[in-house]
Amino acid sequence: MAEETIPADIRKLSFEDALGELEKIVDELEQGAAKLDDAISAYERGTILKRHCEIKLREAKARIEKVSLDPDGTPGTEPADID
Repeated sequence: MAEETIPADIRKLSFEDALGELEKIVDELEQGAAKLDDAISAYERGTILKRHCEIKLREAKARIEKVSLDPDGTPGTEPADID
C-alpha cells in the first residue's frame, strides 16, 4: 500500500498518534467484545495505521543514514553521526 492510498485522516497523524490509535485498536480486538462488522472495520483501520507507522519509520531512518564507502570503494549507508 503506497502512502497515497492511505486515507488523509491517517496521513496527517504523527507516528506517535498513529501508534497510540493502533495500540487502542489491538487492545479492543483482544478483548473480543466488538460486533463482527465493527471488529473487521477496526482491523482494517489498524492495518492502515500499521502501514502508516512503517512509512514514518522508513522516512526517519532515511533521514538519519548517510552514504559511506566500503574499503573497496563500494557505496553503502551507515548511521549518521548525530550528536
